[in-house]
Amino acid sequence: MIFQKLNKFVLPKGFRGRSALTVQAWWIIQSTLFTTSPQFAYKWRNFLLRCFGAKIGSNVIIRPSVKITYPWKLTIGDNSWVGDNVDLYTLGEITIGKNAVVSQKSYLCTGSHDYQSEAFDIFAKPIVIEDEAWVATDVFIAPGVTIGKGVVIGSRSSVYKDMPAGMICIGNPAKPIKPRIDNETSITKP
Repeated sequence: MIFQKLNKFVLPKGFRGRSALTVQAWWIIQSTLFTTSPQFAYKWRNFLLRCFGAKIGSNVIIRPSVKITYPWKLTIGDNSWVGDNVDLYTLGEITIGKNAVVSQKSYLCTGSHDYQSEAFDIFAKPIVIEDEAWVATDVFIAPGVTIGKGVVIGSRSSVYKDMPAGMICIGNPAKPIKPRIDNETSITKP
């Protein structure tokens, strides 16, 4: 029985979204000017990302240890944060809304391989993190997932399907467990 023959693998035409030269240029810039920039140099890193086609809103905080495969497939809304050692594996589009947080060591994975394909075909599906969502520490988000508005994904959760707006979701696989805000209590407690 043959499960996969990697010599049959072919990267689909245009899969990266830019030329091999542009990809290499980004990887050099990312490993030098981006990664070695001071923590407070958010505007500098946002500038570098925009130079490579990322759509970055205003007041966005991206830490220098963040890894972004293809910045031209990244959109981040105003006032959002991306923490230390986050991996944005942008084989497909990643959209992070306004006032959203992706905390340290999280991994947003837009691509994988077809395990049933002898050629181990690659695919990409977009990830969407809607406005005001918080992806906590060390979370894995699978290809094709949407995290609804205001959702909290608990630490070390693995998310394989869409999570509904306004919920706290935890686990492996992540599941909604309760609303983020209890309607019977005030958001500002004494």
